[in-house]
Amino acid sequence: MKKLTSVLCALAMAAGTIPAMAVTNATLAERLGDATDTLRQIMATPDKGIPQSILAGASCVVVIPKYKKGAFVVGAQYGKGVATCRTGHGWSAPVFVRLEGGSFGWQIGGQSTDLVLVAMNDRGLQDMLKNKVKLGADAAASAGPVGRNAQAGTDWKLNAEFLTYSRSKGLFAGLSLDGTVLSKDGDDMREFYGSDLPFEGVLKGNQPTPEAARPFVGTVARYFVSSKAAQ
Repeated sequence: MKKLTSVLCALAMAAGTIPAMAVTNATLAERLGDATDTLRQIMATPDKGIPQSILAGASCVVVIPKYKKGAFVVGAQYGKGVATCRTGHGWSAPVFVRLEGGSFGWQIGGQSTDLVLVAMNDRGLQDMLKNKVKLGADAAASAGPVGRNAQAGTDWKLNAEFLTYSRSKGLFAGLSLDGTVLSKDGDDMREFYGSDLPFEGVLKGNQPTPEAARPFVGTVARYFVSSKAAQ
C-alpha cells in the first residue's frame, strides 16, 4: 500500500509539472517570436532602420522585446530577451538574457519598449561571452544611427562596443543604455535547452539551433548579412 501511494504521489507530481513546463516553454517561444517580429518590423522601414554598414559589421545581436519601466520607480527597469553571435558558419543558437537597472534620462511610464543592442567589434563579442556586462562601464555603448544611408555622428567605429536602439509606438531611434546590466538568464537557458549549457559555447556556435529558435536566427541572418563589411 505504501509503495502504491508513493507511485500515485509521484504521478500526481509529474502531472502537475508538465503544464508548468509547457507554460514556460510557450513563454520562451513567445519571446523568440516577439524578437523576430521586432526585427522584421524595424527592417520593413529601411529609411528609418539600422544602416547597412552596421548590419554588415555586427558581431552579435540582442533583442529585448517589451522592455518595461514601471511608474518611474528607481530600479524598476527590466526586460528579458535573446541574443545570437556571428560565427564562422553563420549565426549561433540563441542565448537568453536579462537587461536591468539604469536611468535613461527619459520617461516611458508603464509603457513597454522594444530594444535592440548590436555588438560592433571583437571586444563587444568578448563582452557578450561573459555572464554579465554593465553597459557604459564594462563595455562602451552608444546610441546607434538610423536610416538607410545614415552616418554615425560619433566615433563608434573606433570605440563603441555596443550600439543601442529603442522602438516604441512605431518609432525607432538610437538610445543610451549606460548603466544597465546585461546578463545571462540561466533559468531560461535550462528550460529551453534542457541543461545548463555554457553561455560562451552557445554563442561560439557549439550548439545546434533548436527548431523553435530557427525563425529568430534566420531573421538575424537575413538582415545582418552573411559576411562582414570591410572595416
